[in-house]
Amino acid sequence: MRFALTAEQIDFAASLRKMGEAAKTPGVVRAWGAGDSTAGKALLGQLAEAGALGLTITEENGGFGAGPVEMIVAFTEIGRAAAPGPLVETAAAIPALLQALPDSAAAAEWLPQLAEGAKLGTLAVAGPGRASALSASGAPVALDADIADLILLAEGDRVSIATAGEQAKSIDAARRLFPLTAAAVLAEGEGVSAAIDLAFDTAALAAAAQLLGAGRALLDTSVEYVKQRQQFGKPIGQYQAIKHHLANVLIDLEMAQPLLYRAALTLQDDSDATIRARDISAAKLACGEAAYRAARIALQVHGAIGYTAECDLSLWLTKVTALRSAWGTPDLHRARIAAALRTAGTAA
Repeated sequence: MRFALTAEQIDFAASLRKMGEAAKTPGVVRAWGAGDSTAGKALLGQLAEAGALGLTITEENGGFGAGPVEMIVAFTEIGRAAAPGPLVETAAAIPALLQALPDSAAAAEWLPQLAEGAKLGTLAVAGPGRASALSASGAPVALDADIADLILLAEGDRVSIATAGEQAKSIDAARRLFPLTAAAVLAEGEGVSAAIDLAFDTAALAAAAQLLGAGRALLDTSVEYVKQRQQFGKPIGQYQAIKHHLANVLIDLEMAQPLLYRAALTLQDDSDATIRARDISAAKLACGEAAYRAARIALQVHGAIGYTAECDLSLWLTKVTALRSAWGTPDLHRARIAAALRTAGTAA
């Protein structure tokens, strides 16, 4: 199967990339991690104006009615810029959840506001095979719950409006995590569990795209750095060992991208839940491992300066490390792939 982005999708990606560059996101990320969300909310507002927050929201709910392919195009650039905030939750997971619930009242109330950036939402998913993130004590945690307007907790076959506790520790200062406690039931019963599964898969796909974008940013930064850093009278990028490391990063990223596109098409085609889980887990795993390799090699070629918090590189390193386990750890996604393959083998 041959797949290529359309000219419109490529232009959309380019516009988001320019937006991220103009926003000077390292300063935005540092401020967000320190608790100052002013610049970050301004960036989120720009993303909303560009349509990135309402892509998967239907037109009747105030969005653009685009598909998963457009979503991963946007989130790849969001990951490249390391933009902070509950973007996966606001633009991917919550729209998928609310639009799949049997009762559409919550979707009609909240989605138009999320699409235009007037409100922010966050979501934690808990349960076997679909945990978004957990605190050290095992409680489900949600991103930026202290500033979110809509806080949801999805467990089993129930979705609840939730309240946030005290901030939990995170390896990425800009991923501010808060444990949630259910306060009022929003929906439960028949059809809700399937909606939660869909929301988890949509979020995992968006996180995979973020990882791919962050990995590409790390590779670009490393390539520029090795052209400048001198050792023994010449740029270290001229040494074969450095070239091999960077080439391996590029290969990993290039091999992960088709899996990301395949997973987006599977989600778009409304495929069987087992097939959807298999393809999205394969994409999340591949993008996560490729980005993690990009992070390790970036740290290696930068040397000691790469370990410092003052170096912008650290913002992408911690982002990749955190995202690799967000919306499903590597072990969880390997288990989902294995379960899908066993199911396919039994059916055959």
